[in-house]
Amino acid sequence: MKKLSFIITFVLLSVLYVQAQQAKYVFYFIGDGMGVNQVLGTEMYRAELEGRIGVSPLLFAQFPHATFASTFSATNGVTDSAAGGTALATANKTKNGALGVKKDLETRVNSVAVWAKEKGCRVGISTSVSVDHATPASFYAHRGTRSSYYDIGLDLIDANFDFYAGSDFLDPTNKKGAAGSESLYSLVDKAGYTIARGYKDYQKKAKKSDKLILLQPENATDVSSIPYAIDRKKGDMTLAEITRAGINFLSKDLSKGFFLMVEGGKIDWACHSNDAATVLREVMDLDEAVKVAYEFYEQHPDETLIVITADHETGGIVLGKGPYELNLQALKSQKVSESGYTQIINGLRKKYNNQVSWEVIKQSLKDNFGFWDSIQLNEKQEASLKKIYDESFGGKEVDLTKSEYQQDEPLAAEAKRILNDIALVSWASGGHSAGFVPVFAIGAGSELFQGRMDNIEIPVKIAEAAGYTAN
Repeated sequence: MKKLSFIITFVLLSVLYVQAQQAKYVFYFIGDGMGVNQVLGTEMYRAELEGRIGVSPLLFAQFPHATFASTFSATNGVTDSAAGGTALATANKTKNGALGVKKDLETRVNSVAVWAKEKGCRVGISTSVSVDHATPASFYAHRGTRSSYYDIGLDLIDANFDFYAGSDFLDPTNKKGAAGSESLYSLVDKAGYTIARGYKDYQKKAKKSDKLILLQPENATDVSSIPYAIDRKKGDMTLAEITRAGINFLSKDLSKGFFLMVEGGKIDWACHSNDAATVLREVMDLDEAVKVAYEFYEQHPDETLIVITADHETGGIVLGKGPYELNLQALKSQKVSESGYTQIINGLRKKYNNQVSWEVIKQSLKDNFGFWDSIQLNEKQEASLKKIYDESFGGKEVDLTKSEYQQDEPLAAEAKRILNDIALVSWASGGHSAGFVPVFAIGAGSELFQGRMDNIEIPVKIAEAAGYTAN
């Protein structure tokens, strides 16, 4: 009898131990385009600002478990965000451009967010870009093409998650589809969602809402994303606020547990335009969002899992250009993103009726890039800027510099390029690369994130840590 009692006690203790180690609260951070060098470059930049060579670690880069993952898709050695997001969400490789389906573009596959919902957890999907963009959509949509934004919005409603957040919908009225389609804003309202516009509006509406979609304030000028951290102004929504809102909303019933995906989407955008200063600020901004989750982790350390990774690397950034040195601190002199400076030039064009003097442009470059002040230019660099100025303001049509998500003034592009050069940062392309991406983890089940990985292993390990049934 004593032996039987001992066995029962042992089994019960074992069950309790497993339950205690299971992740009840899961945070899944995805830095879009954030390869290993984006993280290392940010840490080395922070160290240079402290006056030393080395690293000043980001919070998430200090997590006890760290490794790296490969990112190729089912059809391409270099993935796009749709296939990369689908791999991270569903544990399935797919064709570039596809969301939540296998490479046949028809077979639907469910995401780790769905697995969490089926277990009874509350679920949130959030991003710094539009709620229907590739990475967030990978967690709820099932489409053969990532550009079917209206249909992706319909999938968002069908997924019936508790919380969504991002800049806005890209095609709420189905401009590219059937005429007379009902607005997504109307449809989400009918589906029981409250729309909050900005963090303050969220605070007013959250308590009385069963399901909520947090979007930018209505006065935002760009529906495609929230502003870059480097361009942020008072009243702009931030990724940290989005994360805080997600935690707050999903914590309405902590007994259920929750799953929250947070995407730092504009790391990728800045990498596409090879804008190093803006990239580093975006990585630091993602870290600020992770800090919000870490505050929650400190209150629930035995039941919380935080995982940080990326869908792919963008730009092929290289820390160095030949000389055995770096000058990353020079990037501090850049006060706006490349697209932000384009807006400044556009403002000058309007102010001076397109008759902007070189002296005015020089002062603007000094104010926003530190040229002829904290950053000294050589004759070749100054001549390059003057040549582009002459071409841009010489009465001819301006040929804008194009990247994946931006079209910028040639002067903005050249100023950024010169500062990159001075900082001794180089880029392989304006597209994605197949480089390894980092994986960091802390909390319940974080020991699963060790050794070389492929991206499709990450959601499986999250499910194992949290007790979700993958299907």
